[in-house]
Amino acid sequence: MGTPTLIGIPFDGHSSYLRGAAEAPPKIRQAMACDASNHWTEPGVNLSEPGIFEDAGDLVFSSEPAAFAVIEAALRDLLDQGKRPVSLGGDHSITFPIMKAMARSYPELTIFHFDAHPDLYDEFEGNRFSHACPFARIMEAGLAKRLVQVGIRTAAGHQREQAKRFGVEMIEMRDLPAYAKLKSSGSLYISFDIDVLDPAFAPGISHREPGGMSVREAIAHLHAIEGTIVAADLVEYNPVQDVAGMTATVTAKVLKELLGKMISGR
Repeated sequence: MGTPTLIGIPFDGHSSYLRGAAEAPPKIRQAMACDASNHWTEPGVNLSEPGIFEDAGDLVFSSEPAAFAVIEAALRDLLDQGKRPVSLGGDHSITFPIMKAMARSYPELTIFHFDAHPDLYDEFEGNRFSHACPFARIMEAGLAKRLVQVGIRTAAGHQREQAKRFGVEMIEMRDLPAYAKLKSSGSLYISFDIDVLDPAFAPGISHREPGGMSVREAIAHLHAIEGTIVAADLVEYNPVQDVAGMTATVTAKVLKELLGKMISGR
């Protein structure tokens, strides 16, 4: 398998409520490098080993309308190099152009999506590319064969209809734990929205939805995943809304465990 490679995507142009997620990538890196913790994951992967993962830096956008094309091209380039991209957002709209790139290399992809929100609106406030819509765009374009959503607790009627339309396996927060559902026989993509966590643990988000996962519950579900993780994204951390860097620390912890999972394959 290729080397996991971080790529920062500082884009929040399709956020529907608050801006600020574009500032996340460097904050996540800083928190991950902080001397308050070490670089070992819980299952025993040492992320400080030379070459164990790479960092491709942050994308630069000349304009918001050009952003999706830049994202798709950058992800295609990493995939063509045999890398396994781990995208640091940014708002959740970035997952659509990422998946457009992924589908070329992995046409039979399964997505495990951690989120408070299904992000299945056909359009939101007149915007079909809103961060509330990426999985509607992904599924209608046939960019994934299976979508499993974990931690949902804001599903509106329209989004429930969309889930039925696209055959989405929606696992609501009230139905957790769901370890047995997180198994894939083929290539796997993980999309982790930080607001799947309860805002008591991660206040630095744009849409605070009480009643979410604890950090421990989220890590337990990540550790339970079975399948070949070929790429991932970590989105919707909003440093502008953070409290004492708490969410940066939590996001870095999730990133460490995700990288460890990708590297160990266990």
